[in-house]
Amino acid sequence: MTQDELFKVLVAHCKEYGFIFPSSEIYDGLAAVYDYGQMGVQLKNNIKNYWWEAMTRLNENIVGIDSAIFMHPRIWEASGHVGAFNDPLIDNKDSKKRYRADVLIEDYLGKIEEKIEKEVAKGRKKFGDSFDEAQFRATNPNVLREKAKWDEVHNRYVAAEKANDFAEYRQIIIDCNIVCPISGTCNWTEVRQFNLMFSTSMGSTADGANLIYLRPETAQGIFVNYLNVQKTGRMKIPFGIAQIGKAFRNEIVARQFIFRMREFEQMEMQFFIKPGTELDWFKKWKETRMKWHVNLGMGAENYRFHDHEKLAHYANAATDIEFNFPFGFKELEGIHSRTNFDLGNHQKFSGKKIEYFDPEENTSYTPYVIETSIGVDRMVLAVLAHSYTVEPLENGEERVVMRIPAPLAPIKVAVMPLVKKDGLPELAQKVVDELKYDFSYQYDEKDSIGKRYRRQDAIGTPFCVTVDHDSLNDGCVTVRERDTMKQERVKIEDLRDMIEKKVSLTNLLRNL
Repeated sequence: MTQDELFKVLVAHCKEYGFIFPSSEIYDGLAAVYDYGQMGVQLKNNIKNYWWEAMTRLNENIVGIDSAIFMHPRIWEASGHVGAFNDPLIDNKDSKKRYRADVLIEDYLGKIEEKIEKEVAKGRKKFGDSFDEAQFRATNPNVLREKAKWDEVHNRYVAAEKANDFAEYRQIIIDCNIVCPISGTCNWTEVRQFNLMFSTSMGSTADGANLIYLRPETAQGIFVNYLNVQKTGRMKIPFGIAQIGKAFRNEIVARQFIFRMREFEQMEMQFFIKPGTELDWFKKWKETRMKWHVNLGMGAENYRFHDHEKLAHYANAATDIEFNFPFGFKELEGIHSRTNFDLGNHQKFSGKKIEYFDPEENTSYTPYVIETSIGVDRMVLAVLAHSYTVEPLENGEERVVMRIPAPLAPIKVAVMPLVKKDGLPELAQKVVDELKYDFSYQYDEKDSIGKRYRRQDAIGTPFCVTVDHDSLNDGCVTVRERDTMKQERVKIEDLRDMIEKKVSLTNLLRNL
């Protein structure tokens, strides 16, 4: 099964088992908008809780806020979004489909990278333990040929990006024979800009209404509340403000399921620091955020840093934490050194003084900022994509299991009476009453025990607890572990502690 086929299977699985649904589906849906089902919202909330607690509970100098989606329109002038929040778009004249020119080029470069990795994989298989990957990459003619092609296109792309040269974007697409995936032709229009902000109006009448925007990011809500938080919280530099909230972008090329959507959720933290210390803090937050990701146990090899070659107008350093999605390494989280651009501009546009008085140095200054910004939906997709496993069984059959990190799992434990009689449902309900205050659970008594296990595997439940006839006599139940399928007898009074050890968010936080 190819990665594309596997991804389609994952999307279908998410719908079938209540993780994610197409929005407005009974009206044929709304492009690039999705609803989270009963399992998906639990997973999403667990991810947000892990991030929030790691930020605000483990750091005494980081506090949280929840700012409004509607904000004064001048804010988006100050932030640069009104004038500069644009994507380079190109249309295929035959299919009438519109694409981001930069994404077409990046996907082309990604395909070259895939060819190189396939050659390396062949070499590794051929030479076994004696394989020298560095030497192979430096000498293999196929690898060298593809690497030269990649370097040439990449260098042109970086130069075009830095110069904001849309004509060169188009020329790269033409020279590389990048075709429309729908029409298969290279009949492209010129590249042009398109602003991504949704606009609406606020007011009682059309003539008296004000033009406002749905926020394209949550960061500005933090910046305009800097003074409120700093003064009311008596915060001293360095300190951070964290926020989780919805953002909206009119993405023309919204795709890859929930990876790129028009309505999405962000987890952002802006860390305010003394000017001149930003690169040290930038390094520290890179390390801290990578540790948070790897701590979930989804494999350090599936993450990497990608430093920005072209910096945003507000930044003097920027990197992405990329995750190995089914469609390749893509951005999961951004870490940026934003200098004092945001606070400085809000001070300029609002006419309000936004500074920090340093009592130790008896001086005032506009703080610099280190930003960490992660997409909640992309994080959900990373967890789902990594967790989805089709596992062969000894009897020749297969099982589909979601190996979701246990503290993030939507359902922590399923309680099942072996049969619906002989007092087993009643005892099973007593087990539920013991566990329901500490763990999300499901009670399931329908179908054979094997089918019930498979249902719980498919939603990623770490533990299944089966009440059988022996339980009536010995006070023990059979506990089945999701990943290994091993079963053991456990006293009912010991269940809570056993489950807690594996699913506890507190234990996950202790490892940071």
